[in-house]
Amino acid sequence: METNETEKLQKLQKLTAKYFTTLKPTNEANSYTVQFKVVNYLELGCLITDLLKLCILALDNDMHNFSKKDKSATINVSLILETVLHLFPMDEMEFLGFVGEDLYFKP
Repeated sequence: METNETEKLQKLQKLTAKYFTTLKPTNEANSYTVQFKVVNYLELGCLITDLLKLCILALDNDMHNFSKKDKSATINVSLILETVLHLFPMDEMEFLGFVGEDLYFKP
């Protein structure tokens, strides 16, 4: 029984090393970084300002008046959704699929 548990643990450690790649540990305890790609500083700036605008709109619930005040205040929802898509941890989801199969479908 102990050998089987050891084998499962080793397999789990291998899968973890292979698939848990989104969070990168930092020098600080219990702290990680996440990386996503932007074309340049302008795109990063647009992304940050659009995220802030979206938060303001969510808090104020006044979307129509916001865009009428300043035409440059329009939000690039596509850019925000694309960034969220890049941040979604697909490798980790694949790992969870493998673990789920091992735990529930194999004796």
